[in-house]
Amino acid sequence: MIIEAIKHRAMNPYLYARNKDTVDILLETKKDDMERIVLIYADPYDFKGKKWQYQKQEMVKTGTTSQTDYWRISVTPEFRRLRYGFECIDKKKEKVFVTERGHYDTLPADIGNFFCFPYLHEADVFQAPEWVKDTVWYQIFPERFANGDASLNPKGTLPWGSEEPAPDNFFGGDFQGVIDHLDYLEDLGVNGLYFTPIFKAYSNHKYDTIDYLEIDPQFGDKDTFRQLVKECHKRGIKVMLDAVFNHSGFYFAPFQDVLKNQEKSRYKDWFHIWDFPVQAKGKPNYDAFGFVASMPKLNTANPEVKKYLLDVAAYWIDEFDIDGWRLDVANEIDHAFWRDFRQVVKAVKPDAYILGEIWHDSMKWLQGDQFDAVMNYPFTNGAVEFFAKQTMDGQAFIDTITKVLHMYPQNVNEVAFNLLDSHDTPRILTEAKGHKERIKLLYLFQLSFIGSPCIYYGDEIGMDGENDPGCRKCMVWEEDKQDRDLFAFVQQLIRLRKEIPAFGNQSNFRFIGNEDSAIAYQKETEQATLIFVLNNGEEPQKIEIAPLAGEEATELFSGKEIAFSNQGVVEVEGYGFRCFHLN
Repeated sequence: MIIEAIKHRAMNPYLYARNKDTVDILLETKKDDMERIVLIYADPYDFKGKKWQYQKQEMVKTGTTSQTDYWRISVTPEFRRLRYGFECIDKKKEKVFVTERGHYDTLPADIGNFFCFPYLHEADVFQAPEWVKDTVWYQIFPERFANGDASLNPKGTLPWGSEEPAPDNFFGGDFQGVIDHLDYLEDLGVNGLYFTPIFKAYSNHKYDTIDYLEIDPQFGDKDTFRQLVKECHKRGIKVMLDAVFNHSGFYFAPFQDVLKNQEKSRYKDWFHIWDFPVQAKGKPNYDAFGFVASMPKLNTANPEVKKYLLDVAAYWIDEFDIDGWRLDVANEIDHAFWRDFRQVVKAVKPDAYILGEIWHDSMKWLQGDQFDAVMNYPFTNGAVEFFAKQTMDGQAFIDTITKVLHMYPQNVNEVAFNLLDSHDTPRILTEAKGHKERIKLLYLFQLSFIGSPCIYYGDEIGMDGENDPGCRKCMVWEEDKQDRDLFAFVQQLIRLRKEIPAFGNQSNFRFIGNEDSAIAYQKETEQATLIFVLNNGEEPQKIEIAPLAGEEATELFSGKEIAFSNQGVVEVEGYGFRCFHLN
């Protein structure tokens, strides 16, 4: 028994309130070390005489990596309080009792030894909008999606798609172009649009804001934007905007005032200026996004800055009925600001979605007092490296995704923003060196996984592109230049996600096997079980799937009825996939 590998703390993600009645508890142990884990728990005040009236309940192994087993359980404390510990039994039937104060051969009598969940306050429960769980997002880079009103074109606008994208060229994408293609998006099946910044800015990407309360004139005006939101809502499509609150643009009026008046500027404390005079060329002498002088960092602890930005956050929801904010460079802004941001946003629209751009472990932003979700780049990296780039083998992929599933509470995972690429990364077809079959597997995994998936515009028709600016090409609208087979496949996956609860976000997920390049996973609800087998290699693979042994199932994509042998062996062709619905 490897006692030092047993891991638990009475805090996220090991202990949390899943809802107003239920507490989830997670324990980690060394892989294959323990045969059973039993939770010992009760109300801390429930005694008969001197005897604590505890209960015992078996925990479930919810995931395994090359090094770790994860055990999870949900309990409903009768009086909202818990003291608890673990009875760990290894393969040799030896046991140890694990408590907050250490490990014991016999169960301690002193209640003070045990882990504590003091009280289940509904106000402390992580609560994200329910609608997000059933949303498939589509990310639009407005300058490159469609040009619907040529009268708005900036000076020097190029004919659509006539050149490769560059940091400084314009093709005239606008809101009218999006409105003109809403039927296309509805046909694809997406029901959420995430727009990169739409506010007045200097660049084509608009992450250098000039005015947070004005639409960039190349996209249209506020009436057109209001129409766009209404047209989306008519189709059941949510709208999320990009909030660039970490930094402003060079031509933001307060920063221009600082450049003009230097130390005498009333806005000098709106930024993090090191010394005067301000040097806005070359490497700046003030904090910025990276070291980009044209993007000075805002001082979000300054009361005036905070009020200005929080008013912006409320304005676009209140006036235009948007459904969410994606928060750019969210990890570089103070937590106090984000707590106030949540209060303001939720007061205007309680079910607005608050999504942070964070590329690393984000638990401290996901306690229920700041964000509803983050852009799930740990998922992205694993999925792209395994399926598209093939720089990761099947076991490493299983390890990666299993860790992702256990690094956050389950109610956080259900609303995680699961992207494959974006305006900040190479496109997935480029990562896969043009190999479409790998992209199909990647989409199948993404759209049958837990969370809220996002498609980057044009990926569904086979667009490629290297890193920024290559990933920001003009959308291809000529059907003879689109990969309509890939479009139909993604469309089918989105439909299955909507129609079959076990395929989508209403089910438990766990890996159940792998063999070389093939992986298998199970999606399960109380009513249905789906088993997926994906082969990310050229050679056919046979894989033994224990839950299929002796069972009958319907193959989801072919409709064939299959009776399995007692071994439950599945054969999958190179770059093939199977999905079985157990009868």
